[in-house]
Amino acid sequence: MKPRVAIIFTGGTIASRLSEAFGGVVPALSAQDILDAVPEVRQIAEIEAIEYGKFPGPHMTPQRMFEVAQQAAALLSRDDIAGVVVTHGTDTLEETAFLLDCTVDSPKPIVVVGAMRNSSEPDWDGPRNLRDAVTIAVSPQFRGMGTLVCLAGIINAASEVTKTDTEEINTFRSLDFGPLGRISNGRPIRYRAPVHRQTFPVQRIPDNVPLIKCYAGMDGFLVRAAVENGAEGLVIEAMGVGNVPPPVYYELRAAVERGIPVVLVSRCPVGRAEHVYAYEGAGKHLHEAGVIFADFLNGQKARIKLLCALGAGYSLEQIRAAFEWVE
Repeated sequence: MKPRVAIIFTGGTIASRLSEAFGGVVPALSAQDILDAVPEVRQIAEIEAIEYGKFPGPHMTPQRMFEVAQQAAALLSRDDIAGVVVTHGTDTLEETAFLLDCTVDSPKPIVVVGAMRNSSEPDWDGPRNLRDAVTIAVSPQFRGMGTLVCLAGIINAASEVTKTDTEEINTFRSLDFGPLGRISNGRPIRYRAPVHRQTFPVQRIPDNVPLIKCYAGMDGFLVRAAVENGAEGLVIEAMGVGNVPPPVYYELRAAVERGIPVVLVSRCPVGRAEHVYAYEGAGKHLHEAGVIFADFLNGQKARIKLLCALGAGYSLEQIRAAFEWVE
């Protein structure tokens, strides 16, 4: 008897085609349209299709991501479901995948996939990616590894992967740690487990947690405006290993003094934020002021994690422990 896999279809390029009416590419394919293009998936597993929507990646909000997570959790709680696949637009795929990873506590795999080519193009990569995802979802090798992302045959952890190229089909990569595995001749091969995972008992998704990127000559206006606009938390993409211009430092310190959790990441694509420099605005003073340094997370992922920690009702010290996990 074949295992059963639930596929939640949310839209994105994998569900898109060229529309003369709109004058460009838009999500248009139904779940059945996509499945008809990949008949071999039914040889791998019994498929249960769920139509969540036809949203482009930028239309996915954290609230919608949480709805998908709740739906995935309910499906995985069923004895007859071996795993869940989520199809998604690639622009926000890593954020939805990470929110799933942070909120769904199940040994069964969730695999998030998309496509970099739409169905009107001759090299549409959607069918292959969907087939690979179903293959991973039924594989015993990938149980207990949380939410995974697989495009172009490369399997990555949701907590580690990021979109690196605007057009290439192998755009999703884990720049710090490398892939978890790959699909070879139709079979999933596992290299390693994710470096770090944590789930949160999320009850709600906060509405106002901005992400602000540092730049040369930056003043404190954006940070101050976020605080004055009622931000529940704040993520700052600092320079280098974790440093900001002096005016930004003083506004971040003021935010912390008001009890707002401030999480710092580097704007560099690879590496860990550290508190080693001690000049005005440098990481040492930021950390001493109470700014939380995120280990090996980019800005968009740190924001998702902060949303989940706040949504779980975590204290400031619990939030710090969730981010600063490297000894």
